[in-house]
Amino acid sequence: MADAEASADVAVVGAGPAGLYTACCAGFRGLSSVLVDALPEPGGQVAALYPEKRIYDVAGHPAVRGRELIDGLIAQVEPFRPRFLLGRTATSLVPEEGRGWAIRLEDGGLVRAGAVVIAAGLGRSVPRSLPCLRPYQGRGVTHHVRHLDEHRGRDVVIVGGGGSAVDWALALAPIARSVTVVHRRSAFRAHEHSVKQMYASGVRVLTDAQVMACQGTERLEEVWVRTEEQEWKIPAQVLVGALGFITNLGPIADWGLRMSNRLVLVDGAMQTNTPGVYAVGDICHYEGRVPLISVAFGEAATAANHAAVELRPGSRLAPEHSTDLDAIPLS
Repeated sequence: MADAEASADVAVVGAGPAGLYTACCAGFRGLSSVLVDALPEPGGQVAALYPEKRIYDVAGHPAVRGRELIDGLIAQVEPFRPRFLLGRTATSLVPEEGRGWAIRLEDGGLVRAGAVVIAAGLGRSVPRSLPCLRPYQGRGVTHHVRHLDEHRGRDVVIVGGGGSAVDWALALAPIARSVTVVHRRSAFRAHEHSVKQMYASGVRVLTDAQVMACQGTERLEEVWVRTEEQEWKIPAQVLVGALGFITNLGPIADWGLRMSNRLVLVDGAMQTNTPGVYAVGDICHYEGRVPLISVAFGEAATAANHAAVELRPGSRLAPEHSTDLDAIPLS
């Protein structure tokens, strides 16, 4: 049975990279935290959508796989003992007289906190699909690759033309028996260097092409693809639909926060128009923001330290150097 009530100094809505680091920064300031996320495991979209993908824009890591990044963030925050409420959706945010905030959960649970940091990424994401793929959803058709090794020795078809499609093709090329990328246009919306690598990797690339049908008895067995010149029957035990996602903020859109283009507007302290409520990561917006994980980490630190000053008036905004906090068991 899910916990009926939880309380902490800081409630973090979203347990992705920005949320996890927010809890860590709160811990450095001696604040307790509780993280709420609708997904069943921490890590947000990084863990759910591209755990095996390499990320190149995190300081100190020439390249780090999504899963490794999340594992490191969890290990980093563990000494501060945050409470995780996973697989639970935050539905409402209500001020409590003299006590901060109450967050109602979809299952009837309640979270009370002095400050709230919203780190919900792009909100709820629903993968785009094609009618011919839907009958085989979960029977060979997927929209992301959780574990590369699951596809060792298989024939894989990837549908899409963005960065994820190209990245999955490169990651699966050395593992799968065959990899075919099907894109309905002639040009890819991905880094030019990655596209060149894909063409040089032995991956079969079919452009100006569309998936017309999927076939198989109990599971996917083959995919029919049509180009301008011909039709292809391609053996496939796996089809990755890398067609993007339809996102929405869900209940957060009704929390009375000032927004623009489905993003929560914040000031230099990462505070929203509602005092005591902050937003960090891809869900927030301010002039000049760059949507990178590394930027979200800085926003998390800013929000947590301003929350510390708000919750403990008279304390310094700038934290101590982490190298001075020898009492924290970081190993």
